[in-house]
Amino acid sequence: MRIRAALAGDETTVRVLMAHIMEPGTRKDASGALIPAHFIQDVEATSNGKSVLKAMFSGSVSQNPFLSFKFKGGAKGDKVVVKWSDNKGDSRSDEATIG
Repeated sequence: MRIRAALAGDETTVRVLMAHIMEPGTRKDASGALIPAHFIQDVEATSNGKSVLKAMFSGSVSQNPFLSFKFKGGAKGDKVVVKWSDNKGDSRSDEATIG
C-alpha cells in the first residue's frame, strides 16, 4: 500500500492506494471458465490506536482501489495504520506518519 497522511488545520487527510486484483468472480477466462472471486472485504484505519475508519468492500470495487478520507484529532508525527483483509484470508497492514 502507498499511504499519505497530511494535516491541514484540525483535519487529517489520508490517501491510500491498495495493490489488489479485486476479481469479482463474474468474469470468465479465455477458455470460458469463471475466474474465482478474490477481493478486499474489510478495511480499517487507526490513528494512535483509535479507529478512524471502517469500511466493507465487495467485488464491485475496481482493481488497485484508491481510498481517501478525513478525520479530526490527528497531529503531526502521529502514525496512521491501514489494514485490509480479503475473502481468501490474505491481509496487509501498512502505516504512514502524519506530515
